[in-house]
Formats: sequence, C-alpha cells, structure tokens
Amino acid sequence: QVQLVESGGGLVQPGGSLRLSCAASTNIFSIAAMGWYRQAPGKQRGLVAQILSGGSTTYEDSVKGRFIISRDNAKNTAYLQMNSLKPEDTAVYYCNLVSGKGVVYWGKGTLVTVSS
Repeated sequence: QVQLVESGGGLVQPGGSLRLSCAASTNIFSIAAMGWYRQAPGKQRGLVAQILSGGSTTYEDSVKGRFIISRDNAKNTAYLQMNSLKPEDTAVYYCNLVSGKGVVYWGKGTLVTVSS
C-alpha cells in the first residue's frame, strides 16, 4: 500500500506563493504519473497539474503560467510551486499517484487558503 503525505499548505495573501510537497512511501521512478488535484467547498475535485513518467506535464487552464509541478525521484517527492495565488485557488489540495500497474493512490489533502 502506497502512502502519500502532503505538506506545505496554509494561509497566504493574494499574489503570494506556496510550495506543496507530496512524499511517497514508494520509489516513484517507475510510476506512471503523479499529480495534484483540488477541491473547493461545494465543488468537485479536479485536476490541477500532472507529471508523467517521462517528465511531460499537464496543467488546468486557470493555473497555467502560475503553477509548476515537478518531481524529485531521489526523494520520492513531487512538488507544486504555486505563484500569484488568487482567492479562487482556495481549496484542499490532494496528491495523486498512478502506479505502473494503473493503481491510483491519494493523499489526505492539505488546505490552501488565499485571503487578505
């Protein structure tokens, strides 16, 4: 069973930055993908950013140019650098991992609040 532990959430003012981390309990070198999803109150969970095994990335339109997803295979950790944060970015952010066999794992989430 793979465990994912997110960290780095918190309260930030509009225009500020945060970096989320997702530490995996398994070697991430051979996984299919890691990603970040978010769920705001009253809304469905949706993809924010994803990085595939080959390093290619995908972003939700509203975060393009502001967020950067990356991974450090040596540390078994994925990151989400969030810049120019807006109040509408407020949500619980969940880390997601898809194994090489297609099994999906989720972290418990970390809350990001963007407010003045």
